[in-house]
Amino acid sequence: MRAKLPLGLMSLIFLLSPAAMAAEPNASDDTIEEMIVTATLSRFSATKSNTPIMETARSISVETHQQILDRGALNVADTYVYKSGVFGETYGYATRGDWVRVRGLDVPEYRDSLQGLFGNYNSTRADIYTVEQVEILKGPASVLYGRGSPGGLVNIVSKLPDEDAGSELVADLGNYDRFQIAGDLNGRIGDSKEWLFRVIGVYRENESQVDYVKEETVTFAPSLTWRPTERTELTVLATYQENNGDVGAQFLPVSGTLIPGPDGRRIPSSTYSGEPDFNFYDTESTSVTLLGSHRFNETWEIEGTARVTDSSSDYQQAWTAFIGGDRHVYDTDGSLYLDGLTPRSFYLAEGASDQAAIDLRNRITFSTGSLDHEILAGVHYQKVDTDTDSAYNFAMGYNFSPDPATWDTRFWLNLYEPVYGNVPTDADLLPITDTPGSTTTDFGLYLSDQIVVNGWHFTLGVRFDDAETDTGSASQKDDEISASFGVLYEFANGFAPYASYAESFEPVAGTDMITGSALKPEEGEQWELGLKYHHAASGSYFTTAIFDIEQSNLSNPNDLPNAPSQQEGVTEIQGIEFEGVLVLDDFFIEIAASHLETENPDGYRLATVPEDQASIWLGYRPEGRFAGLRAGGGLRYVGDSWDGIDTLKTPSYTLADLMIGYEFGAWDLALNVRNLTDKKYQATCLARGDCFPGERRTVVGRLSFSF
Repeated sequence: MRAKLPLGLMSLIFLLSPAAMAAEPNASDDTIEEMIVTATLSRFSATKSNTPIMETARSISVETHQQILDRGALNVADTYVYKSGVFGETYGYATRGDWVRVRGLDVPEYRDSLQGLFGNYNSTRADIYTVEQVEILKGPASVLYGRGSPGGLVNIVSKLPDEDAGSELVADLGNYDRFQIAGDLNGRIGDSKEWLFRVIGVYRENESQVDYVKEETVTFAPSLTWRPTERTELTVLATYQENNGDVGAQFLPVSGTLIPGPDGRRIPSSTYSGEPDFNFYDTESTSVTLLGSHRFNETWEIEGTARVTDSSSDYQQAWTAFIGGDRHVYDTDGSLYLDGLTPRSFYLAEGASDQAAIDLRNRITFSTGSLDHEILAGVHYQKVDTDTDSAYNFAMGYNFSPDPATWDTRFWLNLYEPVYGNVPTDADLLPITDTPGSTTTDFGLYLSDQIVVNGWHFTLGVRFDDAETDTGSASQKDDEISASFGVLYEFANGFAPYASYAESFEPVAGTDMITGSALKPEEGEQWELGLKYHHAASGSYFTTAIFDIEQSNLSNPNDLPNAPSQQEGVTEIQGIEFEGVLVLDDFFIEIAASHLETENPDGYRLATVPEDQASIWLGYRPEGRFAGLRAGGGLRYVGDSWDGIDTLKTPSYTLADLMIGYEFGAWDLALNVRNLTDKKYQATCLARGDCFPGERRTVVGRLSFSF
């Protein structure tokens, strides 16, 4: 059964657009780029093009550096929450990673147009202070990147040498004993513009909303740019990051969180289900990235990115064990055995990932009659080794016997009144198993053409990929061709309707147990219709889109016992999104809204995906006598989500954020409050029986000195 979008909501979102504003003559290219300064792209962006977003037949959201500061983002996940169709709290308050879903699906994270994260829990999360902006390309992107998700991707843009950026020293203080000191030194070497440098350093320590969970972070990111001529630029960026801490996710049970426990009791969101003397989550990462470009003439330019990365992690955690609702442990009303006592699982893992990647492309611009072309021809190679050696001690002390006298409850925990100190010894735990590492090798050739003629913008792209996966015990090769196309028309009054189609694929290693053949890659395709508008005089703009995604070659649904293959499953997603900025003198209003209707192969809604989201941010930056003052506030609404089998609903919630700041000379003082009312809520709950509390109130003061 295909989901259908309500026409009323579609009409409402279109009516919210600032279409009633007086139409202006189409501005020059320079004016357009200035107008969308809050959402510009570079050659190393998510689209691998600096074509303005308003001229691109795709949905792209950008969180700029200034927006990151204004909204007090403490990590990359915080940058997603004011964007349409993007859910940044997939697993609530988290310290292991920045979990994000775009258009209902998990998406990969890239850094400067090369993939940045691989596997699970074997690398560091990007430090927000090193980030220039965050770009979200919505919908399939295999024509540019090869393997990937039909939901899209996130591209994190690094701070690089910039002679106009200046230098600063920054100190942060906040609740949960947050302390951060950071420096960003930026400038020329000598008097010429041939050599530029940038050095970023961060030290941060903080506690958290979860008892016993602390973090300590050290980041060092020097970069150097060489411009021997006006046509050549080469930048090298080295990044070292070390995080030492614990895991924010505690996997608290539904009983006592989403629903009341015995006697109506609730488990506080600060409850720690681990062991202070056992738990830790330590990561370390070193990478070197090279970005370069050279223009041979007015027609031909080459550019590329390359990176080597070495990451590792050391991870131990205890958490609540979920044993299928066994009534020997869980009472019939869902409450926990012995008035809150529950078994725990103990997990140990040593992870690592190594990456070597390069993406080289030729960019050729020319005209054929009235048609202006920009050809992008690229080659991409990437090799990634991942390895995780682990031991999973499930529900220690529980033997599935109905007789409680046979259970060993030494390492169990009462989540209502936790008492710590019973730590398993090495003899109690299973030893870490040395499992074979996995290697993925990708080689891709891609070609695209952007054609402009009389207000029409056409984009045609095709890519061939050769992907190989070696799991240590088996090897599999997949060849795939991906395509995309789009058309957009720019009216003189600022409106630009568009339509696009795009494909994705993701290799799946293994053998189809029904056909005996190798498993086929998961495939995705998306159709999108949209409308964009920019008001050159004021700088206001909006984008809105309707889309339909189909993801196929998934595992069989439960109602296909006699299926012809193991991959008959299909997920379908339909949605509508709106984003806009309205500029009114010293005020600006940012609005985002989205509605998703999803259906997994079994006919249920996708787990942890809110159907509706909406946000509004009001900013104030006066000129004249109050110049230097800035203020802002926002509301974020996240609608109901489900557990994956449509039996457990996580209720909607609305959060408020606030910012006020003042710049005086070289000094800048700001105060950010996220979740202003300290609302307690569950970000999501899963059918397996656990919930993930959302982020509590954070208050951070920031003082910076620029020079």
